[in-house]
Amino acid sequence: MKEEKIAIIGTGMMGMSLAALFTGNGYDTTVLATKEASIQRGRGSYEEIYRVLQSRGLVTKTQKELCGQNLHFTLEYRDLADCTVFFECAVEDKAVKHGIYRRIEESCPGCKVIASTSSAMAPEDLCGDLAYPDRLVVTHPFNPPHLVPFVEMVKAPCTSREAAQTAYDVLEDCGRKVCVMKKSAPGFIANRLQHALLREAIYMVEEGLAEPRDIDKALMYSFMPRYTSVGLFEHQDAAGLDMVQSIENYLFPSLSDRKTAFSFVDKRVSAGTRGQKDGQGTYLWDAASIADFKARASEPYWQYFNWNLPEG
Repeated sequence: MKEEKIAIIGTGMMGMSLAALFTGNGYDTTVLATKEASIQRGRGSYEEIYRVLQSRGLVTKTQKELCGQNLHFTLEYRDLADCTVFFECAVEDKAVKHGIYRRIEESCPGCKVIASTSSAMAPEDLCGDLAYPDRLVVTHPFNPPHLVPFVEMVKAPCTSREAAQTAYDVLEDCGRKVCVMKKSAPGFIANRLQHALLREAIYMVEEGLAEPRDIDKALMYSFMPRYTSVGLFEHQDAAGLDMVQSIENYLFPSLSDRKTAFSFVDKRVSAGTRGQKDGQGTYLWDAASIADFKARASEPYWQYFNWNLPEG
């Protein structure tokens, strides 16, 4: 058993995926739920994660049972008193998060760090009401974190080196690739890149340059596979920065610099065709196509599975 004891606030997909990750790497982990029904739902999510891992031959039945012994659920903050590392997986509501942090400070004297999994909220906005703001850091994983190794860490000016290092060490010990931002910015690292790309993709559709399916094919079969094994800056060095300079001077004036969502998105949201959850978005979705998408979305990440599983 590892020295640090993990607490996870929330039984949603993010929380239970983290629970699978930490228990699978030998950490005693307690998940806080708001009601008994949430505990049952959380157990179901946890079991499903391990069922898939077993089906791929990555975890044995004995290992699953040993990892499961590290998992606990509670409805009470007082049961988290001995936990040292807290991962908050609550909704993106500052008031809700602040309420959680206050309860942790009141009930959990062993707390070394509160790591928010927020995908958007700056740490300096989250630590304002804390008695010990130096313990707060944002650690934003990509879903599902038990499978996707990337985590971006964002420190507030008040975040202590000790708190950030504790969160960093736990995540790295679980095989995560932690990228530390030098300072906070909306969208952090990965979502800034992802949405810059999406902005240009939607712009090309609205300008009549290409259909969504062809843009998706261009991404899937051109440069995206390359960037799973080499970095963007590495590739530009290989191409030559003089060529990069020439392309940018020619191309940048024609790229989108839009500051708000496109009508392509607004119309679909207003019409209630928001994507998979409505059965239609840019594409049509049914149970079979959703299952196929989920399998394909997970496939690139199986190669990174590297948990410190118990023998068995």
